[in-house]
Amino acid sequence: MTTLSQEKQEAPDRRSRIVGAMLGGAVGDALGLSLALLDIAAIRERYGQAGIFRMASAYGRRGAITDHTRMALFTAEGLILSRVRQEYAREGLAATALYHAYLRWLVTQDHHGQGELVRQHGSCAVVDGVLTGYRELFARRSPCRSCLSALRSGKMGTMDRPVNDSRGCGGVTRVAPVGLLCVDARKAFELGCASAAITHGHPGGYLAAGFLAALLARLVSGRSLRRAIADATGILTATSGHGACLQSVEKAVEWSRRQQSVTPEVLAALGDGRMAEEALAIGLFAALAADRDFRQGVLAAVNHSGNSGATAAIAGTILGAGCGVEEIPDEWLAELELKGLIEETAMDLFDQAK
Repeated sequence: MTTLSQEKQEAPDRRSRIVGAMLGGAVGDALGLSLALLDIAAIRERYGQAGIFRMASAYGRRGAITDHTRMALFTAEGLILSRVRQEYAREGLAATALYHAYLRWLVTQDHHGQGELVRQHGSCAVVDGVLTGYRELFARRSPCRSCLSALRSGKMGTMDRPVNDSRGCGGVTRVAPVGLLCVDARKAFELGCASAAITHGHPGGYLAAGFLAALLARLVSGRSLRRAIADATGILTATSGHGACLQSVEKAVEWSRRQQSVTPEVLAALGDGRMAEEALAIGLFAALAADRDFRQGVLAAVNHSGNSGATAAIAGTILGAGCGVEEIPDEWLAELELKGLIEETAMDLFDQAK
């Protein structure tokens, strides 16, 4: 049987865009893993003047994913369960379903604490779910410290009751499923912010996630990237504390119009990608400059001095949502860890988005 990844379509449909976003983000994440915050000089010394362009070995295999992709999978699981389980049926409980999903992720990284989590939240919240049945997800891949500490605290962070003051990129790199599931961009923005605020309490940590979720909601509905950015920007500017995130987005958009090529030096002026709004700006700029060329955009987002995995994951997500899964290079997909699970999860999101 021909899989979605093997089908060729001239214009991507919603299903292709959703699968493309999930797989595209994972591909960018995997390409960036072996760089591990190397500066561009070290990248060129190791991989040549053009930088990395194919999957490298890490954790004993090529195409290994990190917790950027893993937490995106748990985000998707939480959203899907929020649609099918009665305990999450009331309005406003989708964020609670995401919190419980992230607690299940915590079990994979901190399984000795499972008993205490079950005592606090109940076995259904912590134990149930498909993803904890995949032993591969229990290997540690440098999990986000803010995520670990926030989830270990026993408190669910919210924008009104922040659990910390983190503005790192761990919230924005996992938020894609929110935008892929929510048809309404404003609702995607609100839930995207809420999902990131569970572990990242600074506005810079959660507004970038809301922006990306709103952007993806527009992209998978068929809007152009620039139109989707304009729509998401309108939603962002109506939210308090948006200044730093808006400045990063506007800089990325303006520079994409002025720069003839994307270079590591240009990307460095946007930041190093450790902070959420910086990672968003770099990924957005690379996607804009690539003009629907998935390979070009992801390679630009990965080959720079900074958090290559996060920025390439964001660029890959945006380009995958805009171009569809058909534009992701087959040689990258062939080596991607847990490709089947990622694609299956994306298809489940598509089914729930109808």
